[in-house]
Amino acid sequence: QVQLVESGGGSVQAGGSLRLSCLASGYTYNRYCMGWFRKASGKEREAVATIVIGVGVTNYADSVKGRFTISQDNAKNALYLEMNSLKREDTAMYYCAAGRWFGYGVSCMGGEYNYWGQGTQVTVSS
Repeated sequence: QVQLVESGGGSVQAGGSLRLSCLASGYTYNRYCMGWFRKASGKEREAVATIVIGVGVTNYADSVKGRFTISQDNAKNALYLEMNSLKREDTAMYYCAAGRWFGYGVSCMGGEYNYWGQGTQVTVSS
């Protein structure tokens, strides 16, 4: 059974930083998509950053490029999202997810994600 557990959310002032963590267990594929998604109140869920586990290819939403960094630690089965220069509009519930990788040339940003964590809240105040 695949389990994803996020942590690291919290409240921070604009311009500050946070690091989200996601501990994964039970996923048996060598190459697959993992990503961070967020859902703000009144908005649709959106992909923030994704990475192909086992390959390392990353993708970012335009709104976070240059500010957020997604990374993995295979030894710890962990996924991270380093968030810098946070803005009020980054306020949302952040979710970690895992899903199938369809190969080179197919971005994980629009992929199929079958497994989701419970989410961690990030609140940015001005």
